[in-house]
Amino acid sequence: MSQDVSPNLRNGFCIYIDTFFQGPVPVVSDGEGKYIIFETELEAQREIVDNAMIRLKEFMEGERDFDDAITVEEYVVPVTVRPDGKFTDEDGNCFGPYVE
Repeated sequence: MSQDVSPNLRNGFCIYIDTFFQGPVPVVSDGEGKYIIFETELEAQREIVDNAMIRLKEFMEGERDFDDAITVEEYVVPVTVRPDGKFTDEDGNCFGPYVE
């Protein structure tokens, strides 16, 4: 992704998963149907780790099976965010700002 960004655009990071039919798609939303754009890659990575820790705790409490608990499918993708909240990834896929 180019570091040169229009003044009306900003860089950010989303958490994606790979799906069978749609390919790579963003997966983390705010609970009100809007995708979360993280300011830094580290923030997005920490969100993935936080979710993994929750799954591991659920396994330890008998609420989730082992394979599901240890599998991390999420990954961080750099995106360019427009003023209207829509964002584009490196492959040119456009999403948002709301989950479809």
